[in-house]
Amino acid sequence: MANKKDIVWGVIGGGRVCEKKSMPAMQIIPHSRVKTVMRRDESAGRDFILRHGIPNYTNSAANIFEDTEINAVYIATPPDSHAAYTIAAAAAGKAIYVEKPMARNHNECRAMIRACKRYNVPLFVAYYRRALPHFLRVRELLENKAIGKICSVRITFSRPPYREDMEAPEKNWRVLPQISGGGHFHDLASHQLDLMDFLFGPVVKVYSVAENRAGLYGPADTLAVVFSFENGVSGCGSWCFVSPPEEEKDEISILGTNGSLHFSTFAHACVHGISDNLGIIREEHVLPAHIQEPLIKTIVSELRGEGYCPSRGETAARTSRVLDRICYGNGKQGPLIKGETV
Repeated sequence: MANKKDIVWGVIGGGRVCEKKSMPAMQIIPHSRVKTVMRRDESAGRDFILRHGIPNYTNSAANIFEDTEINAVYIATPPDSHAAYTIAAAAAGKAIYVEKPMARNHNECRAMIRACKRYNVPLFVAYYRRALPHFLRVRELLENKAIGKICSVRITFSRPPYREDMEAPEKNWRVLPQISGGGHFHDLASHQLDLMDFLFGPVVKVYSVAENRAGLYGPADTLAVVFSFENGVSGCGSWCFVSPPEEEKDEISILGTNGSLHFSTFAHACVHGISDNLGIIREEHVLPAHIQEPLIKTIVSELRGEGYCPSRGETAARTSRVLDRICYGNGKQGPLIKGETV
């Protein structure tokens, strides 16, 4: 795929994520354009391409796979179809960018990776926080030992139920494991766990309690987790997706021997803390209008032989492996065994 040609995208799915976060960026990044959007709902699909100035609509993914001009496929469907579309796109020789979580479980992730290796095509995953400026700044501060040697990390996330959780959870695919792989934890905490992988490397031990306390839907809504990383850093996390509104919180804290850093995953782009060397740290960063644009730029750059994308099938599969262990355990707790690695 490494060449100086334009990256011509075929998009499978055209929902809310495409509308604002990702697809418009593919149209404004140099040497990148969207040729075709596939969506099963024809009226919605044709409306989408008209509003975004995209030349072609189709209701069949095969038309994208068979188009020799399209050299990259963006899969923006719910997770239950990620593996099948990825394997088909790989067989067609297309580079692949798939939404997160990468698939419903680690086994599906491994099948996707095998297919892409077999057909020698790259596989990228939409963990776009790996390219956002404030998280890159956090990584830079850690690498420069601004807070000394890292001791531990703590993730705290709580929010009240979504309206659809209370009114019609059976219509919300995010809490239907057969589609999403889990519940809101898979949808939201996957970003946080992948960010931890980006900052500290692979998780090697996990202990968890995952329970459903409110009974609004099937998957766990309240989780407590202890984990450790390959580099020796340890951490913990607590998540509650049914908290009272006044207890809403979104914070990651990193404690070091000479200071600390604090930031949110979803709420804002501020990094604050204290450092023996730097004093009080408080930095505000500006987010792009299309939040996935920085990561998509790295994909386009890599496909043109000019750069490297930090969110790949192998890294995303590690996150799915940790999600599986936390939510379902696979009958195990503690160390991730060697055979589970990607």
